[in-house]
Amino acid sequence: MNIRIAIFTWIPVLFITSTTHAQTNSQQITEQITVDGMKRKIVTYIPANDKPALMPVVIALHGGFATPKAMFRLADFRSLADKEKFIVVCPASKRMWHDGADSKGIDDVKFIDEVITYMIKKYRADPQRIYVTGISNGGFMTSRLACQIPDRIAAVAVVAATLDVGEGYDLKNPMPIMYIHGTSDPIISYNGGKLFGRKMFSHRDIIEKWVKMNDCYPEPLVSEIRDNAGDGTKIFKQEYVNKVNGLKVISYTIENGGHTWPGGRQYFPKFIIGKTTHNLNACQTIWDFFKTCTRKQT
Repeated sequence: MNIRIAIFTWIPVLFITSTTHAQTNSQQITEQITVDGMKRKIVTYIPANDKPALMPVVIALHGGFATPKAMFRLADFRSLADKEKFIVVCPASKRMWHDGADSKGIDDVKFIDEVITYMIKKYRADPQRIYVTGISNGGFMTSRLACQIPDRIAAVAVVAATLDVGEGYDLKNPMPIMYIHGTSDPIISYNGGKLFGRKMFSHRDIIEKWVKMNDCYPEPLVSEIRDNAGDGTKIFKQEYVNKVNGLKVISYTIENGGHTWPGGRQYFPKFIIGKTTHNLNACQTIWDFFKTCTRKQT
């Protein structure tokens, strides 16, 4: 098997295991819920919180063939969650994320929709501050969720992925959105193309589509982060703003960046996945974006 391809990477509760973090009194809980008759795993991090207010939720979607444990290691929002008081939940795919019902009856759009309901009912999550992020296959799933259930999500952030071209992937509602992509990504091309026979938008094209959907001013605010880490990467940020309602579309282009999570682990050698930039902390950047976004009540 081509290694690069392999990377592309009220519901009844069936079981619960919980780990308490002594230093913070936070909890990391592994549960199974049932969706369409299937047992589905979720791992949830609950920060210690003595305030009665509802907490935001960050749903973090792992890449293809990965796991919630791997996602916590790659994109570790837990220290931020302790500080800022938000819940982190990493659901588990069935090897790959399925963004619609497939031949095996797996509908992951419905699964994540059910996860949101579960978080709101069990953990008193704030329904107006549900956020989704993901990398690779999880990033494509994040984009699809923005298309399919925008009424449940306040904002999304996509890393090393874009959106498939085709029926069912139409942008339907404005939403605050961020895309982070490396120009030297060897798995998901920054310039778009085809993968597994499915056509995908380039980074620039998907940004343009969201700019139009969100009715943002077409001239972005542009800034650059130099290679202060000395890892051969630098970052260009373009921020598009709707001047009436403040809705944003944010693009981070990682020059020479690979199929990686900025500020995260170099989880495979560079010759397989490219470089991990340490000139940007994706977890901090994504949360700083998310916490400014609240979904309007309908």
